[in-house]
Amino acid sequence: MSDEAQHTVRKAVIPVAGLGTRFLPATKATPKEMLPVVDKPAIQYVVEEAVDAGLQDVLMITGRNKRPLEDHFDRVDGLEDALAKKGDEKKLAAVRHPSELADIHYVRQGDPKGLGHAVLKGRQHVGNEPFAVLLGDDLIDERSPILPKMIEVAEKTGGSVVALMEVPREAIHLYGCAAVEPTSDGDVVKVTDLVEKPATEEAPSNLAIIGRYVLAPEIFDVLETTEPGRGNEIQLTDALQELAGDADGHGVYGVVFKGARYDTGDKLDYLKAVVQIACDRDDLGDDLKGWLREFVPTLD
Repeated sequence: MSDEAQHTVRKAVIPVAGLGTRFLPATKATPKEMLPVVDKPAIQYVVEEAVDAGLQDVLMITGRNKRPLEDHFDRVDGLEDALAKKGDEKKLAAVRHPSELADIHYVRQGDPKGLGHAVLKGRQHVGNEPFAVLLGDDLIDERSPILPKMIEVAEKTGGSVVALMEVPREAIHLYGCAAVEPTSDGDVVKVTDLVEKPATEEAPSNLAIIGRYVLAPEIFDVLETTEPGRGNEIQLTDALQELAGDADGHGVYGVVFKGARYDTGDKLDYLKAVVQIACDRDDLGDDLKGWLREFVPTLD
């Protein structure tokens, strides 16, 4: 493989092995990634984001009871035949669309040892190339994509890149947090340190890591030797911290995200995401917003 090819980001890794316990009992038999956001499962938005950024090779790191994910991105002959016979071309196209998005592969994580371990399971598929990691809890509005800028920075620097977002100081303990230095690009910073879910008074900034990464292949060697950290799990943040502190490496950078992001990681934020996305839909937005204007004043 040429040096140019080795520095081109072509692959995406999407960890989907989590149990989704915060959404029980809905996730007892249905993966949390398959919960609908309006009329598409959350995972489809994530795959579409990767594809829109030019990543046609997608690896999902799965676990038990995740078969519905594979089925969703496969063809369904009986359903497609029935829709074709009815002449329902719109629904037929919607059903076929997931199976035509990308070349999707699957590998099981096995032991649930954390995000860093899930990323490490992608080593054989990714090889010696930079790659993107997309977490399904964060949905990024397609009108304000961040992956293309992250890929640009990664290919230019040869380093790893994290997505950062300003959050209220009192909320930083919920996230990985970055200490940074400015660069000549106002939206790009050099990461000097990373802390996983710091106490508010110990946080080096209010810049939180959100669920998008573009990682140099060197991350795999670091993850191989990363000891379990917070929660007794192998933390991706810990491995990135080591890369950031390596004076001989290509470094870690951050792209500061200022667009629309929907957090589907807990029930309340999930509901907010559904309402927000539905309000932006051409086919639903006007009617839903009209109903909301009538409904909200009736609340105590």
